[in-house]
Amino acid sequence: MTAPEPRGGLLLVEDDAVFAGVLSRALQRRGFEVVCTATAADALQRAREVQPRYAVVDLKLGEDSGLALIPALLTEVPPLRVLLLTGYASIATAVEAIKRGAHDYLAKPVDADTVMRALLADEAAPEPIDAPETMLPLRRLEWEHIQRTLHECRGNISETARRLGMHRRTLQRKLEKHPVRERPCH
Repeated sequence: MTAPEPRGGLLLVEDDAVFAGVLSRALQRRGFEVVCTATAADALQRAREVQPRYAVVDLKLGEDSGLALIPALLTEVPPLRVLLLTGYASIATAVEAIKRGAHDYLAKPVDADTVMRALLADEAAPEPIDAPETMLPLRRLEWEHIQRTLHECRGNISETARRLGMHRRTLQRKLEKHPVRERPCH
């Protein structure tokens, strides 16, 4: 078996140790020199030391925000190519990530090949990355947004409904339904 083409340093900022380990090993097999970290503070320290070419940053890092980390990383390593990953996909978050300097944004679950294509995509003319497979249905996006807001409100239905701009009973009906299953697009 031939060695993979060297692709340069990659900073992986992910607080889910299992996912970070799996993704790190897969990206190393694809030629990246991966440095893993789980916090924003450690990510900034490692970025200063390693000066990576790429960064894959999770949106939620415990108490930290991957969105807030993006500009700080770009200050430390200006040519850094940043990819934001999230389990809470939304158009608003994607737009905010790009505004803050991310080069791309992917919803979890995601595989190493998709991450690699996003990181290596030509900056002059980026190609869509398997759009039918990576785009979530609107109902699924709504479900995930409700769950994220509910979590932020520590399970308080009334506060969640207020933040979402809907009646409490409407929110309760939506919560009684099971999560939207994703159907393959063919």
